[in-house]
Amino acid sequence: MSYFDSLIREVADFPKPGVVFRDVTPLLADAGGFARCIDALAEPWQGSEVQAVCGIESRGFIFGAALAQKLHAGFVPLRKPGKLPPPLVEVAYQLEYGSDRLQARNDALRPGERTLIVDDVLATGGTLAAAQELVLKLGAELVGASVLIELEALQGRSRWPGATPLHALLRY
Repeated sequence: MSYFDSLIREVADFPKPGVVFRDVTPLLADAGGFARCIDALAEPWQGSEVQAVCGIESRGFIFGAALAQKLHAGFVPLRKPGKLPPPLVEVAYQLEYGSDRLQARNDALRPGERTLIVDDVLATGGTLAAAQELVLKLGAELVGASVLIELEALQGRSRWPGATPLHALLRY
């Protein structure tokens, strides 16, 4: 994992003082590194017959679309309000500084479709929990979730259902 660590840049005091931002753009810019990252994110799900990968806006789209192709699955974007035409299904969720919503087309997933959720970072867990609720609201079967980075000190994993697998490639 130190290989991936070397491709993630730490930015102190961004977006506010005291925060260490993990910049994944150097990883994305390295073709070999990005390919190896997608292979590593896909590894736990090989053989689990994932039919759809839901990527959370916005960096989850990058990893999710590539992962969907690797797993021979469809890709479903989970968007913030105002980006998709109706009819939609949505879930509201709380953030440390307010609230937000995630939306998907009401026909984005079929009932029982084996679905994986993907995002770049698991921090407090609110967005990932909302994505899980949205997938279930659409009637799909949640196989699990994958994130590139888990910020363990923020305890986001505690908001994830314990029986459902959650794979983090890197933990800080």
